[in-house]
Amino acid sequence: MMIINGVTIDKTFAEAFPMKATRAIITAQNEKWAMISAQAMTGFATSVIACGCEAGIERVLDPSETPDGRPGVSVMIFAMGGKGLAKQLETRAGQCVLTSPTSALFAGIESDKPIPLGKNLRYFGDGFQISKVIGGKRYWRVPVMDGEFLTEATTGQVDAVGGGNFLVLAESQPQALAACEAAIEEMRKIPNVIMPFPGGVVRSGSKVGSKYKALGASTNDAFCPTLKGITKTDLSPEIESVMEIVIDGLTKEDIDKAMRVGIQAVCDLGAANGIKRISAGNYGGKLGPFHFHLQEIMA
Repeated sequence: MMIINGVTIDKTFAEAFPMKATRAIITAQNEKWAMISAQAMTGFATSVIACGCEAGIERVLDPSETPDGRPGVSVMIFAMGGKGLAKQLETRAGQCVLTSPTSALFAGIESDKPIPLGKNLRYFGDGFQISKVIGGKRYWRVPVMDGEFLTEATTGQVDAVGGGNFLVLAESQPQALAACEAAIEEMRKIPNVIMPFPGGVVRSGSKVGSKYKALGASTNDAFCPTLKGITKTDLSPEIESVMEIVIDGLTKEDIDKAMRVGIQAVCDLGAANGIKRISAGNYGGKLGPFHFHLQEIMA
């Protein structure tokens, strides 16, 4: 048994699966407008189950870190395949970055598999767009009403991992949420990962399958506190709230790091703040080949 600051770490593992990922850099006149564009581009992207992709803001970039020397935001998008990833990237870039005042869009990752970033968005210029090759990279200048939209033609696609996770089991809803907020604050310091759910936290963890044939996933009743008396529960009497943090990363090692700092932040609050257990969602190893064993990560 592993206990950290009064919090039991279950002997279980999170189960994750292969994905494809890309990174893009959005810049703007100031950080406010770069962030507005990034938030729009990564909206409605919590789960591939219904959103088509999983996306999130990786971090804010200092002007010294961006291609055009302006404030920027790094965003990451994950999808189950390269075709879906390319479609999601292009649609979101066209609707959320091209449209956003003062924005520009650049590649955020190198790979031998380029996918379109602004390559097709240039056609919005209706023939007035012009191309420049600088340092071996192609850029497009597209005339728009506030001036011009500058975009790099392509960005890279890489293999990635989706679905790392852990569950926070607490005595009350406010305590579970406070613990997750503390975890997310630390996890956002780790590069190459995103936590795609709202604020990084999901309260509606799911299991595979449902009594309704049309649904491929349904509520994880074993971890629902209101169902303790009528289902095969995994909760002890004092647990009144469970929340989950899901992580997508470029590598298994990136997710390991994020899980480690997140779980540690929860354990730092400890039993004195109502945190009882850390567990994880898995499906007996059937869902994906990447297994994140909680006790090994925290050893």
